[in-house]
Amino acid sequence: MARTRKSLPGTVDVAHLISAGVLASVCPRALIDEVLAETGKASQRHRALPAPAVVYYVMALALWREAPLEEVLRVVCEGLNWLSGGEAGPVQVSKSGISQARSRLGSETMRKLAERVLQPLAESGAPGAWYRDWRVMAVDGSCMDVADEPGNAAFFGYPGTSRGHSAFPQARLLGLVECGTHAVVAAEMAPFKRSEVAMAATLLPAKLTPDMLVLADRNFYGFTLWQAADATGAKLLWRVQSSVGLPVERRLSDGSYLSTVYDGKDRARKCGITVRVIDYRLQDAATPAQDRYRLVTNLLDPEQAPALELAALYHERWEVESVFDEFKTHLRGASTVLRSKTPDLVQQELWGLLLTHFAIRQLMVKAAQPHAIDPDRLSFVHARNVIKRKLPQAAAISP
Repeated sequence: MARTRKSLPGTVDVAHLISAGVLASVCPRALIDEVLAETGKASQRHRALPAPAVVYYVMALALWREAPLEEVLRVVCEGLNWLSGGEAGPVQVSKSGISQARSRLGSETMRKLAERVLQPLAESGAPGAWYRDWRVMAVDGSCMDVADEPGNAAFFGYPGTSRGHSAFPQARLLGLVECGTHAVVAAEMAPFKRSEVAMAATLLPAKLTPDMLVLADRNFYGFTLWQAADATGAKLLWRVQSSVGLPVERRLSDGSYLSTVYDGKDRARKCGITVRVIDYRLQDAATPAQDRYRLVTNLLDPEQAPALELAALYHERWEVESVFDEFKTHLRGASTVLRSKTPDLVQQELWGLLLTHFAIRQLMVKAAQPHAIDPDRLSFVHARNVIKRKLPQAAAISP
């Protein structure tokens, strides 16, 4: 049975088009021009599809994943034309022309744009985003299926299975997430074979700040990464595996205790780092293996951060799982595989996805602020749909 080609409405009204303005409110034209000049990707001659329009188009791909590439371009360009008072004029570009325009833009421009745009959103003291004086963050990773093309397969690689490998190559994505707003404030992407720990060794020292309290699962703990993250001044609360030796050196008033961790190469045990250890169990866990937790933190004073509060706070780490669900289910939708056919365009598409997700989350934070509510109580799906069809007040693209 032949499949029906999906399309967007033939006559797209202003309320539908204006989502381009929401994207532009996050990535203003002036910033895009600046990054294009910095990366040497600014259009050197008049083109039917200039580089700034391609940036918005790549972001829009995350909103209209159900539509063909040409349909998404039509919606974006009609929105740009309306916002410019008709000066932009109609754009007719073939599918191959779109691919060529994306290839000219490359992934580096989108990466640098994301580095300039992505940032924490919660104001000081905002509900659900802070623990005492620290902004609650979490780091974790996930994998995204990419198109099964020779170039993607060679660059990204396949996950192994009991009978060979999976159906699609996978890109690995590591995100530093603000738990209270679900905003991804920094990210790294790499082939599947690169570990999350190796990616975190690059990301965390560059992006952590002293006002952050960072949560991480037990797979991240290692002396070298802990030392690098601790050196940023950020506060850390990481789960560790039960096999990690953490002898009791001094028991504290709240039941936690101090211990010292060492690099495995430090045989003489001369260069250790003092940590505070919190052991606890969860009641009514699904299995006995899930009820035991061991956390380490560089918050050494129990008066500054009681063990019971930190144990409860650690489970905010699961907010990052919801963020990846927003990427992989609500933005990606029925399109389970990223569209791009080459490694550079896959990375470009992922940076566009990150920027669009940030635009949606920023809108949700602005909606929550006047009512002093936690943004994660709002519906991400509803916000996405609003951006796609109901935001004439958000126009922000300069002619």
